[in-house]
Amino acid sequence: MILNKNCINNTQKNFCVFFRSKTTFIGVKDIVPVMSYSIINNEQSITVSHKNLLFTLNVLKNHLNYKYNLLTCISGIDLLQDKYRFGIVYELLSLTYESRVRIKTLINEVTSLESSISLFRNANWWEREIWDLFGVYFQNHPDLRRILTDYGFEGYPLRKDFPLSGYVEVRYDHVKKRVVVDPVEFTQEFRMFQYETPWLSQNA
Repeated sequence: MILNKNCINNTQKNFCVFFRSKTTFIGVKDIVPVMSYSIINNEQSITVSHKNLLFTLNVLKNHLNYKYNLLTCISGIDLLQDKYRFGIVYELLSLTYESRVRIKTLINEVTSLESSISLFRNANWWEREIWDLFGVYFQNHPDLRRILTDYGFEGYPLRKDFPLSGYVEVRYDHVKKRVVVDPVEFTQEFRMFQYETPWLSQNA
């Protein structure tokens, strides 16, 4: 990143980096249709519509004023809301300007996203993980298969409505001499609870 000549010590350098980031960040909303934006602790965040996601990533990567040409992470969030069930977050890094930006988009359970592999080749496995764990579909992905769960796995483990125990368990059957899959079963002895004072014994 090119700093002003007056940026001599570290304090001034940090201020100049923040000033450059803030100036660049404010300019983005004049080019990209941004839903919301914020700068918290020098971290830039932009929220865009899923329809404008690929356009936004393209501008931030190829525009001379931004050059966010490195995708460092894609994350999924289950918001468990009626309007927007999932949030997908893209973390971009500009080596030219030593700046980072976070791109957020919100979708529901039936809305798909355009794959960003055409812009960032390393998005391949991250999009597969989000498909595998959250069930968010990425259009035009060249190989959208499960990547972490086993063959024949049903459901999406990182959704908040997915049980912590899962639906099936895997064990080795010594009789059949192979691995078998059984429904999850829990056995629990009957216990007497006092809901007003549960830490006290029944005879107290």
